[in-house]
Amino acid sequence: MDLLPQFGSIFQTLVAFVVALSIIVAIHEYGHYIIGRLSGIKAEVFSLGFGPVLYSRVDRHGTRWQLAALPFGGYVKFLGDSDAASGRSAEAMTDLDESDRRKTMHGAPLWARTATVAAGPVFNFILSIIVFAGLFMVRGDVADPLTVDEMRPLPPSYAMLEPGDQVLEIGGVPFPGAEDEAFADFDEAVPLERTLDYRVIRGGETRTVAGPYPYPPLITQLAPNSAAYDIGMKPGDVILAVDGDDIFAFAQLKDRVEGSEGAALALKVWREGAGEPLDFALAPRRVDEPDPEGGFRTEWRIGIAGGMAFEPATEGVGPLTAVGNGVQQTWRIAESSISGLWHMITGAISTCNMTGPIGIAQTSGAMASQGAVSFIWFVAALSTAVGLLNLFPIPVLDGGHLVFFGYEAVAGKPPSDFALRMLMGAGLMLILSVMVFALTNDVLCP
Repeated sequence: MDLLPQFGSIFQTLVAFVVALSIIVAIHEYGHYIIGRLSGIKAEVFSLGFGPVLYSRVDRHGTRWQLAALPFGGYVKFLGDSDAASGRSAEAMTDLDESDRRKTMHGAPLWARTATVAAGPVFNFILSIIVFAGLFMVRGDVADPLTVDEMRPLPPSYAMLEPGDQVLEIGGVPFPGAEDEAFADFDEAVPLERTLDYRVIRGGETRTVAGPYPYPPLITQLAPNSAAYDIGMKPGDVILAVDGDDIFAFAQLKDRVEGSEGAALALKVWREGAGEPLDFALAPRRVDEPDPEGGFRTEWRIGIAGGMAFEPATEGVGPLTAVGNGVQQTWRIAESSISGLWHMITGAISTCNMTGPIGIAQTSGAMASQGAVSFIWFVAALSTAVGLLNLFPIPVLDGGHLVFFGYEAVAGKPPSDFALRMLMGAGLMLILSVMVFALTNDVLCP
């Protein structure tokens, strides 16, 4: 019976991974397919998955759409291709007349081939932007003035506000509104006290009421595979004490974790409905984080994110603003990914930051366990990473094909078949080596 919870967790992880990967691969390959078709290149097969075919049908354009047994990728096979990697089939190309050769990836104009290959990563980025924009529209922006939508569950020792309270001042410090730079000054200016005076508008009247420190040691989100996640802490938990010392502010918890140098911490935790406080012991882990000023910095972390003591009311975000935010979020992910890879190559940060399929699957399951919004956000972030990876100038990947097309544009002819075979083989070996290295990290890295 003890194996059942573990089996359930493994099954959820596997399902979440397959769903996330299938969505991203389907969008990527559809980009190749639709732009290829619009460019006059005929797709013979669109496959989601590899191996034995479970289901297939042929559409009116002559493309076979199929679902295969191994749901860990997919491909589009164009006319004249020898394989799923768009290798050139000399035999097939010889048997085609001039009109049909134009419908192949290898006989189409350079602009058509370039657009078709680039479309896969571009569609991944478009997926990310659309998903992020949708989430921004659903969540909205914090209303101005700051208004209490509802209090988050907190221990009885915390003073509570009422839904509908419009916050004007906390602890004698005026609330700054929506200006990002002012928030940092506001956080530092608020007195570090468990209970503070809030000046609010309640029922149309301005009054002073007691409320909690605005940023309690409350878990709103857990980082997958982190110290807190691994020991079973949950969103909604409130840390009451660290090594026997009472705390009431997230900043106090952060100071204790960062100053631990990795030594184990004893946490006393309040969990709604649990009755008595829970005891946890965990050791913070070294984490390489992007530095706002560029590069990375190493910190001690337990893998939790905090938030305000109450859910703030939100107001709608327009489509243009949401799309702009989606573009910015996608750009930040791509930028931090490139920076992280460069810092791993130069040895500035640990190579354990590179995860393989096991790590990605675990993250998929962890994000799915925290709710649909977290999982959807993860799919969008992973789509950006997949699009970026495919643009790397490595033969076999889309970026490698684009480099070949660039050479052809400059030299006036494509690389020789021998050169292509050698480069594709080298690219495949490089990709396999990186996959083995990442898989080793999944197993050996803490």
